[in-house]
Amino acid sequence: MEELLPEIFEGIELTAQAELAVVLVLASILGIVFRILKQPLILAFLATGIIIGAFGLLNLKEGEVIETFSSLGIMFLLFLVGMEMNYDAIKKTGVLALSIGLGQVIFTALGGFFIGYFLFGFGFLPALYIAIALTFSSTVIIVKLLSDKGSLTSLHGRAAIGLLLIQDLVVILILIVLNAIEIGEGVGAFSLVRTVFAGIGLFGLMLLLGRSAFPYLFRKIAHSQELLFLVSLAWLLAFAIIVKQFGFSVEIAGFLGGVALANSAEKHHVANKIRPLRDFFVLIFFVFLGSLMIVSGLEGLALPIVVFSLFVLIGNPLIVMVIMGLMRYKKRTGFLTGVTVAQISEFSLIFATLGLALGHIGNQTFALIVSVGVVTITLSTYLILHAEKIFPYISGLLSVFERKNTKEEEGDYGISKPIILIGANRIGRGIMNYIDKKSLLVIDFDPVVTDYLKKKNIDRIFADIKDPHLFEELNLENTKLVVSTSPQLDDNLMLVQRIKDIDKDVKVVTRAESEEEAVVLYEKGVDYVLLPHFLSGKYLGSIIDKSLQLKNLEKIRKQELKFLKNNA
Repeated sequence: MEELLPEIFEGIELTAQAELAVVLVLASILGIVFRILKQPLILAFLATGIIIGAFGLLNLKEGEVIETFSSLGIMFLLFLVGMEMNYDAIKKTGVLALSIGLGQVIFTALGGFFIGYFLFGFGFLPALYIAIALTFSSTVIIVKLLSDKGSLTSLHGRAAIGLLLIQDLVVILILIVLNAIEIGEGVGAFSLVRTVFAGIGLFGLMLLLGRSAFPYLFRKIAHSQELLFLVSLAWLLAFAIIVKQFGFSVEIAGFLGGVALANSAEKHHVANKIRPLRDFFVLIFFVFLGSLMIVSGLEGLALPIVVFSLFVLIGNPLIVMVIMGLMRYKKRTGFLTGVTVAQISEFSLIFATLGLALGHIGNQTFALIVSVGVVTITLSTYLILHAEKIFPYISGLLSVFERKNTKEEEGDYGISKPIILIGANRIGRGIMNYIDKKSLLVIDFDPVVTDYLKKKNIDRIFADIKDPHLFEELNLENTKLVVSTSPQLDDNLMLVQRIKDIDKDVKVVTRAESEEEAVVLYEKGVDYVLLPHFLSGKYLGSIIDKSLQLKNLEKIRKQELKFLKNNA
């Protein structure tokens, strides 16, 4: 079969459109199969690339369109992450990200070199390449999975993103060194220092533009959705070209471009427009990555592949948990952050390819790095997606990573209020506006949100409703109503079960994203299900019904505009 397929396609010159069609059709078929099997779609896209590469259906490595689309996918993905990382979040998690980022890179590299050089007898340079390749985690995979889980704004989500950005800065410096060696120029300390200061300067410039120019510009053009989208897209692509002149990658360009828009009130509209583009181009990226995973020359590498894979899958999370434990973060936060780095990056493959081209490593070392990539990317996908379910089973073993006085003990678990609001960002903040603050207790796992609540003197608990210990410690003695604004069905099903087990008289209100989810929640005992699109239509309908002349519309407009400005 493997020999037959290339012969069938031999001599057929496929256009870029035809190549793209083949990729999309095969990805769609495998996507349906993997969805039926309840497997992550990322694995379906990787499998698409592996099949294409194995059978020689297309030569994606030389496909300029596919490679360009892959780069755009990374850029759009990080652009949306940058818009979510507002200034308060960056300030709050900056020290944490720097500490675990540099710590993880250093200790993983040392451990990887020890295993390669002393345990398996690789030469100094090959062992060094292996060690460095193991230190980098896949930004694209981690961000995509955290986004799918709705965890980007959680503490462990922000810590993971910060850690990845530190890794990206390190890998950019390394790639600059290798590129200089490849073209025979060498590299000096001045080039590295210039790159670091250029990065700091660009970041500072984005913060400045984000606080002044872009909010003003976007307010002026917000009346036209098409123009708003066009300007955002033009800004991102133009900025990517500028950043490239400083030697930075599209990853950095995407993130910094998003940071510049993070303070704009219109960022949510821009994000909604960009997401379909992101999903399409990210699909192409994973297919392209899968096509790179077809390697040969694995004879005698079975044991090293297993050992290095286990080192990444277990060692990397342990390193992160140790560092976060020393910084007085809870074991659950350390675990959830740690599992995100349990794979090697697409940059590791690029790094290995450059080493092979320079003659620093041979085919066997290259095959080893790519094989570890295949194993760790596949298994870590499941680790990240099911981390909350895994944690209760190993919680006791992880107690060694948690100190007595942790940073996350925010609020009083013993306090009892009539209303508990879970999630106080967008919908939750609107709900708070109509509730007596003395009757309210808020539970949230976004450090920026809890800082806002602290400034408003609102009782709060810094916690995640997925935490199995939360409801054991929570005091529901005087609680009459629990409201969850989380859009995650599994979270809300778990919530209603635990609340009803403690006190059946407590009313539970949850949010749903579709009518089907709402029916499931009602059947499980939820007292009222909030469907944002349904409720907004009902609200507007009631306004229209009261007066066809819409006399109250101007009054309502002024009230809501005031609320939006106060909470932007």
